[in-house]
Amino acid sequence: MSGHNKWSSIKHKKGAADAKRSKMFSKISKEITVAAKLGGTDVEANARLRLAVQNAKGQNMPKDVIQRAIHKADKDASNFEEHTFEGYATGGIAIFVECLTDNNNRTVGSVRSIFSKYGGHLGTNGSLSFLFERKGVFVVPNNGNLDLDEFELEMIDAGAEEFEENENMILITSAMEDFGSVSKKMEELGIEPESQELQRIPHDTVQLSVEDSKKVLRLVERLEDDDDVQKVYHNLEISEDLEKEL
Repeated sequence: MSGHNKWSSIKHKKGAADAKRSKMFSKISKEITVAAKLGGTDVEANARLRLAVQNAKGQNMPKDVIQRAIHKADKDASNFEEHTFEGYATGGIAIFVECLTDNNNRTVGSVRSIFSKYGGHLGTNGSLSFLFERKGVFVVPNNGNLDLDEFELEMIDAGAEEFEENENMILITSAMEDFGSVSKKMEELGIEPESQELQRIPHDTVQLSVEDSKKVLRLVERLEDDDDVQKVYHNLEISEDLEKEL
């Protein structure tokens, strides 16, 4: 995946998030509630909850909304389960979908319907695993207060694999097993990322025509609109021509 594509993907997702902030807050709140249910409401003692709260802050979620989501864990009787779906979009683009749902039959029907309606089809779970690798992805604001050379060395010592600067942001990636150590090092340095999460990064991306790419992104965006869907990953190359159209 080229550096250009990484940054373009981030910008595309951020633009979509800005336009659908309440939907994004709802998904983050669900993750916070589930994390608190599974590991307790103590943010410091619950690594999954701590990460969810940090990401919520990175998306400027109000503190009272975060606290409501945490406290909801003691009152919400829903039992959410994690499910994944794998399929293909126009042009053979691979799509990986992560869900949190309290009704798997509803989620299966909804995801299958979206794939079908937007020119894709579901595949067998596990059929796309080899196309993606789980990595830690950190986006850090670059406000000019950082000694970038020193910061890069600290991140590499903590396990970072790549360190890229672009448009007042720093993109850092790590192996999945080093995600915790990189996150902890940032905390020790007093640096609060805009976002930090485990993502499924494609080993290679596929470039399609602008029109076919738009069809793929319509499928991705429709999936992201579904209340049960938390994250959607794909291996579409965000080309410069496509970026201009977006």
